[in-house]
Parts: sequence; C-alpha cells; structure tokens
Amino acid sequence: MKPSEYIKKAVRTEAKEYKFGELNGVTPRIEHAVMGIVTEAGELMHDVKRAKVYNKKFEAEHLLENTGDLFWYIALLCDAMNVSFEELWEESIKKLEERFPEKKFDYKKENL
Repeated sequence: MKPSEYIKKAVRTEAKEYKFGELNGVTPRIEHAVMGIVTEAGELMHDVKRAKVYNKKFEAEHLLENTGDLFWYIALLCDAMNVSFEELWEESIKKLEERFPEKKFDYKKENL
C-alpha cells in the first residue's frame, strides 16, 4: 500500500462530527489528531514501562498495535493539514541533513 492510499483509507473511519470548534486556526481534526498522537505515545511508553519497571512480560504485539494506532492519528493530521507522508519525510530528512552533515546523507540508491 502506498502512503497516500493509507491516509485515504484511514480517514474513512474518523469521527464525522465534532462537538468542539476551531480556535486560532486549530481545527477539530487537528486537535483530535494531536490528542490521539499524545495518547498513543503514552501507551507506547506504558508498554515499555511495564516491562522495565514492573518486570512484566514485554508484549511486542501490543507495542506494534499501538504504533499502528499512532500512524492512524498521523494520517488524520496529515489529511487535516493537506500534507502527505512523503512531504513530512522529506522535510524531516532535510532537517537531519542540516543538523548532522557528518552523517553523510549522500548515499546511493543501491545502498538502501
């Protein structure tokens, strides 16, 4: 599946109505996405905390399930802001190249 297909399929399941409105450019969709991203990130940390602090069995499957949920919220945010995953990825790498020029980002395609 292509990233753009994922976004289209994911947002089909989002809430159709919000009981809160826009304020200062923050739309309900953006707010919902950011709330979900923070919530899912917390669940990822909870999975790690249970294993490391409470000596519980590490449940990799649950960690990956929550990571998938995180992707859903990122897809919602991308759609709400009319940006693609690829655009975010490109900007992220550009920022990394500026921060870490010694990491030699001039790799060849066959090295990927």
